[in-house]
Formats: sequence, structure tokens, C-alpha cells
Amino acid sequence: MKAIIIINIFLILFLVSCRNEQPNNRNEENPIEDHEEIPNSVFLTDEQIKAVGIQLGQIEQKSLSDGLKINGELSVPNQNKANATTLYPGIIKEIYIQPGSAVKKGQRIASITNADYIKMQEDYLNLTTESTLAETEYRRQKELYEGKAGALKNLQRAETEFRALSTRKASLKQQLQMMGINTSDISNGNLVTSLYVLAPISGVLSNSLVQIGSYVDTSTPIAEIIDNSKIHVDLHVYEKDLPRFKVGQDLDFYLTNNQEKRYSARIFSTGSSFEDNSKTIIVHAEVTGGKVGLIDGMNIIANVGFDKSTVDAVPTEAVVNQDGKDYIFIVQDHEDESKNDLVEDEHQGITFIRVPVITTKSDVGYTQITPVQEIDKNAKIANKGAFFILAKMMDTGDSHGH
Repeated sequence: MKAIIIINIFLILFLVSCRNEQPNNRNEENPIEDHEEIPNSVFLTDEQIKAVGIQLGQIEQKSLSDGLKINGELSVPNQNKANATTLYPGIIKEIYIQPGSAVKKGQRIASITNADYIKMQEDYLNLTTESTLAETEYRRQKELYEGKAGALKNLQRAETEFRALSTRKASLKQQLQMMGINTSDISNGNLVTSLYVLAPISGVLSNSLVQIGSYVDTSTPIAEIIDNSKIHVDLHVYEKDLPRFKVGQDLDFYLTNNQEKRYSARIFSTGSSFEDNSKTIIVHAEVTGGKVGLIDGMNIIANVGFDKSTVDAVPTEAVVNQDGKDYIFIVQDHEDESKNDLVEDEHQGITFIRVPVITTKSDVGYTQITPVQEIDKNAKIANKGAFFILAKMMDTGDSHGH
């Protein structure tokens, strides 16, 4: 009987000893599992933080404005667009400029030829000779009349002939000069056989509309030239928003096919009628910064800010949304700021606490927030990588989110 009692006592002591050792063994094998649970939190190791590039910061005071995103397109005024044409019909002989090339006003774009050009020069040379003879005859008849040796009617006939030939010569000379032919350089052995089509403005050749051998006349556009230096933005603004737009107001915009590059513009006028059948009115803004990469007709999205004020804000990517609610993540232990930006706890990692916030306006990459619960003004927050932290919390079954 005594032996049984002694055995039972040893068994009880063994079980008590096992219970006391179990927590220590579990803590030594996996210290993270023994990490204190905090509501709405998730623990990340240093390796995880570095792998996804999580960065910490604080809630900042930022000057933000209410903003609107407005659709629009780039436009060049008609006075900065031109078609290169010819004053006289002919056949395209050569084309010197390709689409996309920069041209200067007066630069040769193409050459055209026509047998009529030679005929006009021959007529001019003949008129020059006839006019010289007519002038000689007029002077002779004038001398005879003044010497009482000639009849008045002969003088009048000579004068009429001389003046008619002079008028025809002057008219033909003007036509040849408009064609680009220097009349002082032509002779019976030196006639111009081709004419040049010149650029009417400086700009970029946007389109070549003919090919070698094409017949063109005065109504045929040979090439289109656009001066992109005067390119501006046309914004489609709804009637209810129009009063908020003022001349001189600055905005930024980006191309719909390239959201990385930002451009700046300033409003210079607003339309006074609805655009086509839409309920929008065109607001015009001059591009104030660089214009490289901007082409007439490109679609853009503009960000226009109103009512600027200084507010509590965080980088927009620091805010995550779950089930229709917005949150930021703050660091659970932020007392040790002397080590580095990432405050570590005893298990070489960080516990992030999910805090609900109310968001309002966003501007220049920042979003205004109002925390639902009080946050220490020196609290560290996840400025970058908040989406990963949320995903990690969801991946662990939100075990701390109760």
C-alpha cells in the first residue's frame, strides 16, 4: 500500500514538471508564435519588410486642395496649322521632306513641273522685246508731234500700244515672281522647268498627301504642317463645375497612354457654348512647361485643384481600403527612434496595427486623413507597402483582427 502511494506521488510530480517545461520549449523553438497578440495587428519580420520595401514615416502637415479629374485633348489653333499648296498646277517631280521632319517657313517641300511654265517665260521674254520696240516707237512719234512733223493720232496709237504691252509685261512678271522665278535671271537659253512648293509656316510636317507623279492644282494640299509650339489643352468641363474654373489657374495633366510623365498648363479662356451635343463646355489652357512628346489630338486627363488648405495627410499609397473602409498601419512600438527608421521589437520584426481613418481630398500624391481613434502625433506609419501588410493580415486569417 505504501509503495502505491509513493508511485502516485512521483507521477504527480512528473506531470507538474512537464507542464512547467512545455511553454519554455515552445518559446525556444518558435518565438514568433509566442508573440503577444494585439487586436487588428500583424507581425512582419525584418526579412519580409525589406523584401517588399516597406517604408516608415509619420502623419504630415500638407497643403492640399480639392481636385477634379477632367478629360480633354491637345489642340493646336488653326492659325498654327497650314497646308502647303501650289499656285500653279503641275506634276510632282520630287519630294524633299518626310512626315515627322521639322521644317522652317520658306523651306522647299516638293518640286512640280509643267510645260506651261516654259510658255509663260517665253511670253515674258517676247513681251520684253515688244515693249522695248513699242517704247522706242512711242518716243519717236512724240518727237515728231512736238516738232510739228507727226500726227496726233499716230502718237496716241503708239502710246496706247506701249502702255498695253507694259501692263501685260508687269502682270506676267508678277506671276513669275509668285512662282518663285526671278525674271532677271531668265533668258532664251535659261528657262526654269520646275517650281518649288515652299513651307508656309515653321513646324513639323505631319502628313505628306501626294507622291511623285501626282497631278496637283491650286486646290490640292501637298503636305500638312503643324506648329506644336502653340499647342494647348482643351478641357471638357460640365456646367455645374464651370464656375470653379478661373483664368490664370494652374493645373497638371498627363497623356492617357503615358501616366508617368506630367505636364503643366494655365487656363487662359473658357468657352461660351456647349460642345456639340454634350453638356460640356471647353476650357482652354496653355501648356506652360515642356512640350516634348505632345501631339495635336492626343487625349489627356487633367488634375485641377481648388480650395487649398493645410491638413493632416499621408502618402496616398499608405491608405488601404477593405470592405469599403479606409485604414492606415501604425507601428506598435515606436519609442526607440535612435536605431533606424524601422523600429524593431525583441523578435527582430515589427507589429503593425491597423487603424481606421476617414479620407477626404487627395492632391500631389497625398491624401487627407482623419483617424477614427486617437493616434500619437509621433506615431510611425507604413508610408509604403501598406497593401502588402493588409494582404499579410488577411493571409493569416485576420487572427488578430477581432
